[in-house]
Amino acid sequence: MSPLRMPQRLAESPQVDTGEAVLRFELLENLDAGLRRCEWRVQAALAELREHDADGADDPDQRARLLAEAADAVWALVVQHEACDCADHEGLIRRYAIPHEVLARIGAAH
Repeated sequence: MSPLRMPQRLAESPQVDTGEAVLRFELLENLDAGLRRCEWRVQAALAELREHDADGADDPDQRARLLAEAADAVWALVVQHEACDCADHEGLIRRYAIPHEVLARIGAAH
């Protein structure tokens, strides 16, 4: 007759956060914070571009600057979105109503 053994799942030591688990959590927090910062930047840049266009201002240099800022912000958001393992950007394009002109600046076909 063999001796009784405690079920293995009960014999395991309780889970303790390892250094790797803590590091993964911090990395995920940083990704999330970076994504939020990029989203805020896109919202602000697109709002400025839309406001400029709505005002009917006839300053091509200012519009070019605002368009470049919007394109930079959208590009950074796309990169951050991909860093979060999201390759489909259609949701971002719809959510922020990113103009075709901005998408063309970052080389996105839409």
